[in-house]
Amino acid sequence: MKNIHIKSVMVSALVVYVLGVTAFVASYFFSVMHDPDLQANWVLSIALIPSVALGTHIYYRKGHKTHGFVLGVFMFLIAMLLDAIITVPLLIMPHGGNHISFFTDPGFWLIAIEYISIVLAYWQIESAIKKTQKK
Repeated sequence: MKNIHIKSVMVSALVVYVLGVTAFVASYFFSVMHDPDLQANWVLSIALIPSVALGTHIYYRKGHKTHGFVLGVFMFLIAMLLDAIITVPLLIMPHGGNHISFFTDPGFWLIAIEYISIVLAYWQIESAIKKTQKK
């Protein structure tokens, strides 16, 4: 816990959240699949890769040494909080959803695994690069 920098985590998670929600909402304007909800989830899962990498880069560029898994969990917890406060009331509830349906959707948890895994992978790659540069 002493190794986590809350302000930096919040900034990084907010960047990822804004990019992710923007991609999710924008996908509804371009109908490619018959199921717009499935399309939005696919777009989000693809958009998360560069978005989470950018958010993670923003965090680590300040020289923080937080383990990637810990950082990923904290960043995702902030995203969950933002989802509960903003996404569900503004985007889900007007279309008949609620907090329970949103947070119990298996797709939500797959995205959680993807999010944390990307942060962890970024941290592992950066750690490996730094080790090879020291030799």
